[in-house]
Amino acid sequence: MSILAQYEEAFESGDRDLLDAIIHEDCKFYPHVGGAVMTKSDIMAFAGTDMVRTESHRILFENDEVGVGHSIAHFSNGSSSEAVLAFYRYKDGKIIHVETGATPLSDDYKLIGQ
Repeated sequence: MSILAQYEEAFESGDRDLLDAIIHEDCKFYPHVGGAVMTKSDIMAFAGTDMVRTESHRILFENDEVGVGHSIAHFSNGSSSEAVLAFYRYKDGKIIHVETGATPLSDDYKLIGQ
């Protein structure tokens, strides 16, 4: 199973043992909001909770150095759900860098031209 597939499964299920095994100790997560920088412990604290739930995972690209994934994220704080594009960098077979970009989704969203 690929690193991203393992990460998605572990994050959704809250499997902290697997997350601990695949996230590098020096991992930094750069979310798309507010200039925040999170660490491995922050990622593990969100895993398996209703604070953030993700679905419709797609691995767009992955090799031994990097991965790119897309998913839909839902938040418990009332924020709009988002379509999230995430870039992952690997070191020693573990995730060491995560950076996201996102598009808020709304019920009234329409594709251009429709």
